[in-house]
Amino acid sequence: MTYADIIIDISSEKLDRSFQYRVPEEMEEQIRIGMVVLVPFGNGNQFRKGYVTDLSGEPKVEDSRIKDVYQICTGEETIESCLIALAAWMRQNYGSTMIQALKTVLPIRGKVKAREKRYICLNISHEEGEKVLADLENTRCKARARLLKALLEEERLELSIVTGTLGVSSAAVKKMQEQGIIREERDETLRNPVESQKYLSDRKYTLTAGQSEAVDEILREWEKPVPRPVLLEGVTGSGKTQVYMKLIEHAISMGKQVIVLIPEIALTYQTVSRFYGEFGDKVSVINSRLSQGERYDQFKRARRGEVQIMVGPRSALFTPFANLGLIIIDEEHEPGYKSESSPRYHARETAIERAKLQNARVVMGSATPSLEAYSRAEKGVYCLVRLSDRYGHKSMPKVSIVDMREELKAGSRSVLSRKLKEAIQDRLDKKEQVMLFLNRRGYAGFVSCRSCGFVMKCPHCDVSLCEHNNGKLVCHYCGYETASPGVCPVCGSPYIGGFKAGTQQIEKIVRDNFPGVRTLRMDYDTTRTKGSYEKILSSFAAHEADVLIGTQMIVKGHDFPCVTLVGVVAADLSLNAQDYRCGERTFQLLCQAAGRSGRGDRPGEAIIQTYHPEHYSIQAAASQDYQAFYREEMSYRMLLDYPPAAHMLCVMGASEEEELLHKAMHYLKLYISRIYQEPDLHVIGPASETVGKIKDTYRQVIYLKHEKYDTLIWMKDQMEKYIEINSGFRKIYIQFDFS
Repeated sequence: MTYADIIIDISSEKLDRSFQYRVPEEMEEQIRIGMVVLVPFGNGNQFRKGYVTDLSGEPKVEDSRIKDVYQICTGEETIESCLIALAAWMRQNYGSTMIQALKTVLPIRGKVKAREKRYICLNISHEEGEKVLADLENTRCKARARLLKALLEEERLELSIVTGTLGVSSAAVKKMQEQGIIREERDETLRNPVESQKYLSDRKYTLTAGQSEAVDEILREWEKPVPRPVLLEGVTGSGKTQVYMKLIEHAISMGKQVIVLIPEIALTYQTVSRFYGEFGDKVSVINSRLSQGERYDQFKRARRGEVQIMVGPRSALFTPFANLGLIIIDEEHEPGYKSESSPRYHARETAIERAKLQNARVVMGSATPSLEAYSRAEKGVYCLVRLSDRYGHKSMPKVSIVDMREELKAGSRSVLSRKLKEAIQDRLDKKEQVMLFLNRRGYAGFVSCRSCGFVMKCPHCDVSLCEHNNGKLVCHYCGYETASPGVCPVCGSPYIGGFKAGTQQIEKIVRDNFPGVRTLRMDYDTTRTKGSYEKILSSFAAHEADVLIGTQMIVKGHDFPCVTLVGVVAADLSLNAQDYRCGERTFQLLCQAAGRSGRGDRPGEAIIQTYHPEHYSIQAAASQDYQAFYREEMSYRMLLDYPPAAHMLCVMGASEEEELLHKAMHYLKLYISRIYQEPDLHVIGPASETVGKIKDTYRQVIYLKHEKYDTLIWMKDQMEKYIEINSGFRKIYIQFDFS
């Protein structure tokens, strides 16, 4: 016997449960996840349409209480059907409940009032209206007469015009409605965050020979019976966006719709500007800075066919395009494409799965591809296409490495090296622009006592507090704030202070060293409000500032022709992260940072300040040599069985009770060793996560490494069953994360 879990209403925020139905024997071979079915629902003989979200052989309640599926609605597969099938794939491959997966992929409307326009319409014939108008004029009802006269000319007027321009009171309008002379109509208006004046761009491009060749190579791949995903590897400034636009133009000419994924909200302004200049009102945008109503309206516009191109971070992947033809993943190497909440999906793999479901194409682009993507391209799983030259034959920036240890020996204690200061002054004299990159926000990294070594930590999270220039210590995990102490709370020493290496401190140093310099700062703290990204980037693009100081968000994909110098203030901050990808992240960040320089007519330069100048990731970034970095990094991954040399599953447990969590994770490890005893599985842990406590919740992790992804999926499935039947896990929150 087969049982189907069915969701009845997929548009409500109360999407928190499904209903189980029995599948009649004659339907068992036909039914599948995502199908539209007709089922009895509620009291009486009412039938409603629903979507199949899961199939199983076990009833969840007494069989006598389960009703039968009445009918499969063949030919009624909708875009929702496709997204539900995608949710089922995500649930299986990333580990989550089906409800969590559905809430991720379906545009669910919450408690947001629809935006409406109200109209006043003539509710009687013209002949009757003329008679009523004469009576009103005779009785000196001037306001009502004005309204009726206007309606006899136009028949439908906005309420704002009636009460504003015509000066008719609400009471008079209500009186005429009661008399049946007029009626009110309401039209829903969908919010559009893309304002043409704001995003209008007249910058036009013609493809170079290399770009045209890349487009042709991709189109040839698309003509194959089973086209592969395409990895477009192009050096910074090679014009990958122009290639994207040509491919989008091709897809739209075939009547298809396009999703363009970008890793950062900060890239929205420039990306949409370029695409709007080319495709106009066909473009819309979605991101977390939009209100809930705006986000829902963009999905609704997409479903109606009012937009053909949706631009946004990973959530844009679930735009309900029924005729999807192309998914572009720009800067595919970025960690922002990996979800941090359940299901912990990766946009790259999920995009490829959605493309399979809708017969669409996938193109990924990067100057520094992720090792996972590049290794698949080497194996022929992806089609590799290269852009080796910068657009317009511009030269790559000259990159210098400054050893900060030598600076200290020479008596220079400034955060900015002598070489970087000289270069900044030179660019200011030439009226050129500078970008300074630091992978840390705030005024200081941490506050410590120079006498006893005590570090001010968050009482709720296992992390140090960051000092801001308003005298506050802030936890960037939970938001806890406290005043900066005057003396050490442990030993009473007055020698307590911050390690000053934040973006605010760098901005202060720049202003002190270069009087009159105009600076802008772009980090998490300055971009919290709606429109802040656009304001900062448009100001810098208009040359209203000389120096832009910021974190990672300033080095990803931006194109400022007047920037001729990029300074990486502290390359080691990402290099010392507790993550096996830290070398890869550092190489990518440094290459991207250097690539912001020299994109206009003037040559560019990048200066990397570091305490580890000999590190292979820094050396490879300085020479912009991806192949050298890839070979070196892959040798370490193969030695230690890290992805992509092997697959890895992180089993993460969280609980407010430390002892209970420790016991639960220990038993989970014993269960793993019992169900799989082959030596090809490597198990590490359980151990505390990098941050072992957040918001008074303890966190532990077990790592499983195996050559085969399917084996880890099987183990995840077994662990889910084990957790479900053991009551000891009820106070433990378990998540699965695949790498």
